[in-house]
Amino acid sequence: MTNDLPSHFDFDLPSDIVPGHYADFANVWHTPTVFVMDFVTLAQPPHEDTDPETGEQRLVVPTRVVSRIRIPPEQVFELAKALTQQLEMWEQETGRRAPAGPLFGEGEPSVEG
Repeated sequence: MTNDLPSHFDFDLPSDIVPGHYADFANVWHTPTVFVMDFVTLAQPPHEDTDPETGEQRLVVPTRVVSRIRIPPEQVFELAKALTQQLEMWEQETGRRAPAGPLFGEGEPSVEG
């Protein structure tokens, strides 16, 4: 077998996976050997609270991880290309653009516990 031949993957999608899981956003982090994507859905409406350590006001976003995916670093590049291609096709098909700003407050949501 040579590397010049196109690959064909025959995906087996178990029936319990077909419906998928809805996620409002994903949290991505890494170790030296793996990238981890936690797909998260809102568990309750966001609310303001006071940080007990600093006394500062903060926006608390109660969430639940609905799926955790671990991939090797080498696959992150392929995933990024695939997401970019699909986003470009989606934009062409719908005429819509991704939101310009964050969904909740400023910056990335923090993950606790």
